[in-house]
Amino acid sequence: MILHDIHGDENMKTRLVAGCMTGTSIDGLDASLVEIAGRGLDMTAAVRLCRSYPLGELTGPLRKLASQEPVPAGEIARIAREFGLLHLRALKELTGGVPVDLVAVHGQTVFHRPPLSWQLINPAPIACGLGVPVVYDLRAADLASGGQGAPITPLADYVLFRDPDETRCVVNLGGYCNVTILAACKGGAGGSVIDRAGLIKGRDVCACNSLLDGIAVEAFHQPFDENGDNAARGVVRSEPLAALSELLQEQSSEGRSLGSGDELHTWLKQYQHRYDGRDLARTACAAIAGCITAACGSADRLIVAGGGVENRTLMSEIRSRAGVPVETTDEYGVPARYREAAAMAVLGALCRDRIPVTLPGVTGVETAPVSGCWMIP
Repeated sequence: MILHDIHGDENMKTRLVAGCMTGTSIDGLDASLVEIAGRGLDMTAAVRLCRSYPLGELTGPLRKLASQEPVPAGEIARIAREFGLLHLRALKELTGGVPVDLVAVHGQTVFHRPPLSWQLINPAPIACGLGVPVVYDLRAADLASGGQGAPITPLADYVLFRDPDETRCVVNLGGYCNVTILAACKGGAGGSVIDRAGLIKGRDVCACNSLLDGIAVEAFHQPFDENGDNAARGVVRSEPLAALSELLQEQSSEGRSLGSGDELHTWLKQYQHRYDGRDLARTACAAIAGCITAACGSADRLIVAGGGVENRTLMSEIRSRAGVPVETTDEYGVPARYREAAAMAVLGALCRDRIPVTLPGVTGVETAPVSGCWMIP
């Protein structure tokens, strides 16, 4: 069944929702197909299919925009349209012709400095090409209401990973790390949105893959340190560790949302000619892991997702410092690489149910608004 209005059929028991995400690393488009049962915060979600798609010729232009380089208005319009068409092709391949009920797309963050933020996307080709509603620009309402607009995934993490008996910290190892802390929700999932908001905390923590990839480019002439192999051959150096840990902790304690332009280039330039690149990579893994585990507080379990999961050295440093079990979201039916795409699908369903997808205790917004712009075919 395909829905053609955002209110839909209230008697429909399940929905098939597609979610799309491109992160700050601008290294590909991730798409996830999620089956949603129930409505609002009582919904449950099961990830059915996930895939990644290269950005191709859009990689350079998107990175140029994110770097704040001047781009003519006509070229921006072209990029946005081509980006929408890329989403359409990806979703057609992902679904294989199976009808979906709605699509939620994040767009590419090319600027984020609250109250200003821009998630670039032209959703019209997606809505027209698939014939289903598309929800996009999920941060804008929160920003307009005085919030930071980020992190945006905590309510989706609640739907996907909540547990009645233990406090869990969901850790996203993306270009920048963010965490969601889900308190044990004993007594089931009942209660109002406001009641449940007290169970959920979340915030951006510090630079992660953006820093590690920067080291890989400068030291190894590679776009990233595959599997963390170079870092594994290095040793932690005390002086750069102390300096980087201080910088990362400053990011973590500022209470601001992180985005493009937060890379720690100064630290790298200061030490790259004094220490072997492998040592700097290992030191950065240690500093990032220390900052992340401190941000997780007294959680009973860490559930980790994002591209950084593939960096075995970073994961090893996190495990050595956590003091509690550390698993990936794969253990919970959500492939680690696609957790954000799956979260976008959940957020899209929440938006359709007119549930605010942000929380005052997370983004700092005084009263969370219903979010999302809609493109209706």
